[in-house]
Amino acid sequence: MDIGQKLKELRILKGLTQEELADRAELSKGFISQLERDLTSPSIATLTDILQCLGTSLNEFFTEEPEEQVVFGTEDYFEKRDGELGNCIQWIIPNAQKNIMEPILLTLEKGGSTYPDTPHEGEEFGYVLQGSLVIHVGTKSYKAKKGDSFYFTPDKKHYLTSKAGAVLLWVSSPPSF
Repeated sequence: MDIGQKLKELRILKGLTQEELADRAELSKGFISQLERDLTSPSIATLTDILQCLGTSLNEFFTEEPEEQVVFGTEDYFEKRDGELGNCIQWIIPNAQKNIMEPILLTLEKGGSTYPDTPHEGEEFGYVLQGSLVIHVGTKSYKAKKGDSFYFTPDKKHYLTSKAGAVLLWVSSPPSF
């Protein structure tokens, strides 16, 4: 673990200069600078004092958080096919239901549709990658083709249909798929 870099990041996150941290911890600015550049090592007591000034503890400081996955490949996708409705949903971000938004890749076969969704809070966004479709929101219908995007508040019953087939990126916030 790079203690100096981690201390520096924590200090900056708290909005403190080296001098302010040094004053609070009753140390010299030069000592803080050397710590952050890993030119010296603090005693446990000194590190505990510095961390207290930064609003954390030894335990929290040394606990490694698992690195969050940022890039997802096809091997991460979860897929559900619905032969009756003629669609395939691919959850392209695993466990997205814990996030603020949930992107899916939706493929509608010729004559395919999505299951009619009841009104809910949030927002819906879609971008048509290929083909064409109809977005049904309440009693209104809207046509979209490759290169078009759509956005609506799902406060009415809504679903998608496609006569010729379509592939689209669909994002729901909060997650609802």
